[in-house]
Amino acid sequence: MTTTRSRNGRSNETLTSERSQAGRARQRAFMIAALEQGEDLAELEELLRTAGVATVGQLVQHMEKPHPNTYLGSGKLQELKELLKESGANVVAVDDELSPRQERNLERALDTPVVDRTTVILDIFAGHAHSAEGKLQVELAQLQYNLARMRGLWTHLERLGAGVGTRGPGESQIETDRRLARDRITALRRRLERVRGARETMRAERDRAQLPTVALVGYTNAGKSTLLNKLTGAEVGVRDRLFHTLDPTTRSYRLGGRDYLLTDTVGFIRKLPHQLVEAFGATLEETRLADLLLHVVDASAPEEELDEMMRAVDSVLGDIGAGEQPRMLILNKADALTEDERHEVQLRHPDGLLVSARTGEGLEELGERIEEEFERRLQDVELLMPYSEGGRLAELHQIAGDLVREDTPEGVRVTARVPATVAARFVRYSTNGHSPNGGSAG
Repeated sequence: MTTTRSRNGRSNETLTSERSQAGRARQRAFMIAALEQGEDLAELEELLRTAGVATVGQLVQHMEKPHPNTYLGSGKLQELKELLKESGANVVAVDDELSPRQERNLERALDTPVVDRTTVILDIFAGHAHSAEGKLQVELAQLQYNLARMRGLWTHLERLGAGVGTRGPGESQIETDRRLARDRITALRRRLERVRGARETMRAERDRAQLPTVALVGYTNAGKSTLLNKLTGAEVGVRDRLFHTLDPTTRSYRLGGRDYLLTDTVGFIRKLPHQLVEAFGATLEETRLADLLLHVVDASAPEEELDEMMRAVDSVLGDIGAGEQPRMLILNKADALTEDERHEVQLRHPDGLLVSARTGEGLEELGERIEEEFERRLQDVELLMPYSEGGRLAELHQIAGDLVREDTPEGVRVTARVPATVAARFVRYSTNGHSPNGGSAG
């Protein structure tokens, strides 16, 4: 059976067209899963669609945890064999990360190639990574995942026995490949450390400027890139597919006379493979270090699906150490909702702000809320700065946005609201007991 569920705003016509093409697709996947009650395979189907694989059927076994040897129970496995014959599938896609043993046993039992959820996601990432850093991160994640699965790749060369000299070339090849893979992993980690060092240098420059930083986070395909483009005038690529944006994009965002830095980050999904969390650690760090997170959700998704996506984001944010960051809920895709649906989603999420990144609805209020959030962290300063400090004064203009200045014989008298860390940097110009030249007035 093929799921008939529409998702992420895709029309019924689009779904019908995709199904009609499934029989002609080069790869036709039959989806299987061991799930708890209430879960479904909508996300796996979307992942496969993004990877260019058609889905021709699905089988779900409701159980607390998968079978340790064959993933599915023996009865379901026999049922799956019959369904595979009828469906015309040439690959089985599993909605979990399989152990090497489960993968081998499934392929032997079904006589059909088996791919797990992690393999599909890594394939998508490999196709979507464009920057040098992104490509390094994806290669690292792939090598870490495949290292444990190298046994069995060379079984056609093995000649194992019980005595000296009976060790076949296949076993030597496995060891050689593992060594090469481990060496490559070490080299990739070194290169990523260098890239991370360059990223930290850039971040330090931004920190010196003390510009407020805002990160867009959320489930993949929730509309984060579209929102970044609308707010900043950027031209980040946008498509209706999962993980279209892998490399973080930071743009300047002018709001109320003050510059902000707005960063679009990689989207999250449930059960995000740990290899990706580790490999993309430097990228995800942009999220952890942001002053404010805008949690963007697809408000047009069905209620249960929306709740599941929000839980997935909460889980990943906790995994990367960003669970306690200040956060604002953004209910995107308001243009896809009826009036009744708008009312319903606002009742369920009273703290959320309903916006449309596509039409611009609600973005003015979003800017006001961002300003209010940062205003609460500012403190008033009164400074007397010498005319010779024109560079510092320009820096203060950029950080504070609107400020009041008065030219006096002693210097420029400034009243402004700035972050506490900035106030500490300018304390020597404070009119409260200090001279404009940085020495004590007394």
